[in-house]
Amino acid sequence: MSLDKVLTARDLRVEFGLPGGRVARAVDGVDLDVAPGEIVALAGESGCGKTTLARTLLGLERATGGEVAFGGVPLGRSTKALKAYRRQVQLVLQDPSGALNPRHTVYDAVAEGLRIHGITDDEPDRVAEALSRAGLRPPERFFLAYPHELSGGQRQRVVIAGALVLEPSILVADEPVASLDASVRGEILSLLLRLKEDAGLGALVITHDLGLAWSIADRIAIMYLGRIVEQGPVEQVLTAPRHPYTRALVSVLPDSPVAEPIVLAGELPDASRIPGGCRFRPRCQEVASGGALKVLDQCEGVDPAVLGPDAEPHLVACHLDRVLDDPARMAA
Repeated sequence: MSLDKVLTARDLRVEFGLPGGRVARAVDGVDLDVAPGEIVALAGESGCGKTTLARTLLGLERATGGEVAFGGVPLGRSTKALKAYRRQVQLVLQDPSGALNPRHTVYDAVAEGLRIHGITDDEPDRVAEALSRAGLRPPERFFLAYPHELSGGQRQRVVIAGALVLEPSILVADEPVASLDASVRGEILSLLLRLKEDAGLGALVITHDLGLAWSIADRIAIMYLGRIVEQGPVEQVLTAPRHPYTRALVSVLPDSPVAEPIVLAGELPDASRIPGGCRFRPRCQEVASGGALKVLDQCEGVDPAVLGPDAEPHLVACHLDRVLDDPARMAA
C-alpha cells in the first residue's frame, strides 16, 4: 500500500441547516480509508448519506467537522489546493448522458481535464491513451464522435477516460453502472477491476447493490443514517454479517447466509431526528424480537462509537455484537 496516496476521512461530519432551526446530520462521524490498488464499496439505503460523503471526500461539500486527507495532508480549501488534489482523486458520475456535454466531441470531453489543469504537452497522445485504457480502441476512431452517437456503455467509458487522463490514484464512482443495461454492467465492472490490477488504481464505489460490491470490492463499508455501522473484507461482511442492519440487507440476496428474509420496520429516519442511543434501534429486528434484551439499556442510551482504524479487519458498531459468544452468528 502506498501510504503517501491514501485517501482518509477521520470523524468526518457534514450538517445542513433546515427550516425551523433544525439541523440534518447527513454525515455523522465517519472514518474511512481508500488506498491505491484496492476497491472499497460504500453501501446502504438511499438517503443514508453515501453521496454526501463522496462529495465531501472530493471537496465538493465542506465538512463541518473532522478531516479529509490525502497522503496524510489535510485537504485544503483554496482553489490551488483543491485543483492539485483533484488530479489525484477523480469523480466518475452515475449518469454518463448527464456528465457529457452533447455539443462536445469525445476528444474535447476527455481533454477538458487536461485543459483545466493547464497540461498542454502531448494532449492528443494523452487523450488517446486514456480512451485506450478505458477500453475504447482504436481511440482515434472515437475522437470526433458525439455522445449521442455512442452506446450507454461507451459513454460511461468516455467518462472514465476523462478521469483517467489526469492519471489519478483514486476514483470515486457514484453508482457507476446503475444507469446501464445489465449486459453492459459487467463490462464496466471488469474495466474497474482491470484498472486496479494493471495500474494500481484505487476506487471508492458508492452502491446500493450488494451483488455489485461482492463482484468487485476488496472491502465494504455499510452506512446507515450518516454513520458506518459495519466494515471489513467484503467476503467476511457479506457471508457472515454481524450488524442487524447488514444482516437485513444481506438476507434478501440469492443464496444468502441469513436463513430467512428480514423485513425492516418503518422508513429510514430523518437525518435531523437521529434517534438517541443506537440509531438503528427503532428498526432493529433484534430489539423487536427481544433478542437484544440483555443490552437494551445500552441500545437505548449509548451511541456506539465511530468505527475507526483498528487491528481487527472486521468492525461492527453494535452493542449486541460485543456480548455474543459467536458474533458472526446472530439470530435472524
